Amino acid sequence: MLAQIDLGDMRIEVLRKDIRNIHLSVLPPHGRVRIAAPRQMNLDTIRVFVISKLEWIRRQQRKMDAQEREAPREYLDRESHYVWGRRYLLKRVDKDQAPSVELRHRTLVLQLRPATSQARAEGILDAWYREQLRTAALELIAKWAPKMGVRVGRLFVQRMKTRWGSCNTASGAIRLNTELARKPPECLEYIVLHEMAHLIEPSHNARFESLMNTFLPTWPHLREQLNRLPVRHEDWAY
Repeated sequence: MLAQIDLGDMRIEVLRKDIRNIHLSVLPPHGRVRIAAPRQMNLDTIRVFVISKLEWIRRQQRKMDAQEREAPREYLDRESHYVWGRRYLLKRVDKDQAPSVELRHRTLVLQLRPATSQARAEGILDAWYREQLRTAALELIAKWAPKMGVRVGRLFVQRMKTRWGSCNTASGAIRLNTELARKPPECLEYIVLHEMAHLIEPSHNARFESLMNTFLPTWPHLREQLNRLPVRHEDWAY
């Protein structure tokens, strides 16, 4: 059941769930605030919690307002696309053969059947990005799992609107945002280690930061770098 709290010009959505702790999210693109709270928690308690986090919420909203966004893609010749942080110019080839995607020097060659729709072209390229990300992520997991002493159950790669990755500590499953295939590879390594560290420590507490400092001392810089990069244009529907 969805409720809401109004604090001045800020409206907070409250979603009650079968959870033990309260979770606060500031969602892109415009900083909508959502609280996931235990079913038995009353609104006054949730309101006090939100008030204690107002400064942090405003800071996240300012970051989202300032973050650069990519222009909508039309999948036409000489359109810019990014692969592992590098800019490529799209070359669309209409050919009556199976669709394919190939990198040639600084060109991203997208071969499509004639009259392929924009939506279909987007789907084909997204599937290619997912495969690139899956391959790179599996290599990183194989590299870091023995060093960290963890086991990743399954890897899922999908489009995610509100986060770069997530993990299920019970099953050991990790989910990664397909968009990471467009970012520099060191940003992917940071996110993979971040989620793997949660298999040891679920919270973002001092122990978690100590783990990150041990395995990837540059993680604060990589986090800042990733959050500064332009994000994909989306038609956000709520």
